[in-house]
Amino acid sequence: MALAAQRPRRGGLRRGEGRAGWLFVAPAVIITAVFLAIPILLALWVSVSDWNGFQSPLNPRVNFVGLENYAAITTEEGLDQRNFGTAVRNNLYYVLLVVPLQTIIALLLAVQVNRAALRGRGFFRTAFYFPSVTSTVAIVIVFQFLFTASGAVNAVIGALGIDGPDWFNDSTGLIHGALSAFGITGPPPALAEPGFLGISGWEWLAGPSVAMTSLIILAIFTTSGTFMLLFLAALQAIGSEIDEAALVDGAGPVRKFFSITVPMLRPTLFTVLTLGLIGSWQVFDQIYVLGGTSAGGTISTPAFLAYRTSFVDLQWGQGAAIAFILFVFIIVLTLVQRWVLKERSPKSKRRAAATAQEVGVTR
Repeated sequence: MALAAQRPRRGGLRRGEGRAGWLFVAPAVIITAVFLAIPILLALWVSVSDWNGFQSPLNPRVNFVGLENYAAITTEEGLDQRNFGTAVRNNLYYVLLVVPLQTIIALLLAVQVNRAALRGRGFFRTAFYFPSVTSTVAIVIVFQFLFTASGAVNAVIGALGIDGPDWFNDSTGLIHGALSAFGITGPPPALAEPGFLGISGWEWLAGPSVAMTSLIILAIFTTSGTFMLLFLAALQAIGSEIDEAALVDGAGPVRKFFSITVPMLRPTLFTVLTLGLIGSWQVFDQIYVLGGTSAGGTISTPAFLAYRTSFVDLQWGQGAAIAFILFVFIIVLTLVQRWVLKERSPKSKRRAAATAQEVGVTR
């Protein structure tokens, strides 16, 4: 009878183990529900209601308005739609420049720090990582001193005979600035009309403003060190026998890096790109310190706009709607990135190799 009582039931659990398991995970489940799941559900309700912020969101006087808050910033022509479109455009250029550059720089730094011939590797590793642990607010203030009209950056540029801009207050788009050098200062008729999210094609093609460019430089400076450590850990996990096999096969440093090292870093590369993508779409603190609305609104982002719409303009429904649209942006782009970087099945690899061989024989 004792052996029968200890016999595992269907599913592999003995009697009472399921209850014990739930008892152990109950604190984590409760904390997650109270501080994460319930606030998310309340924010979702706020995004589809007319809550004014002065009473409980669950008050019976709060009315359900459906998708009106979402429509006000996406489809209805007006200032709200234009502000949201401008913020999305600004953040899109920020992501397109920050994520690739910080990933490439972090990988190159990791490769250099991982070299056995490099002396003082500990010093360089600490120096490269130090900006990542420094307060973002402090770094922004330092960058303000460096990039002011009379700052050190413009002093260096002035020594070359070039007049530097007022970086954090210049709303000129880099692409528009380049086109103006060729005498193109206005949009063609096809790009002049308001388009997606109330922004004309000419404005979508403006490029990051000078002010946003300074923030891009700041972001790359502060995040590359963190991602360097991730790449460094992955590089150190690659066995020395792989490098020796590559040398025996006659692979040079460049060929070995792109054909062996980079493919073996695929999981770390996915992690770095995903973290960079999420962090770039959620950028807020740098924008907040600089005022958010300076430089003609060309440094505003959806995360900052959600804050300003909710806590300054007191349009809580629209602010929550912006936050959930941003959430969808991040999820969709992360899934696309995962699909692009996922490792293909061996069957598809064999099929591709056979196809390549057939093409070679045909030729």
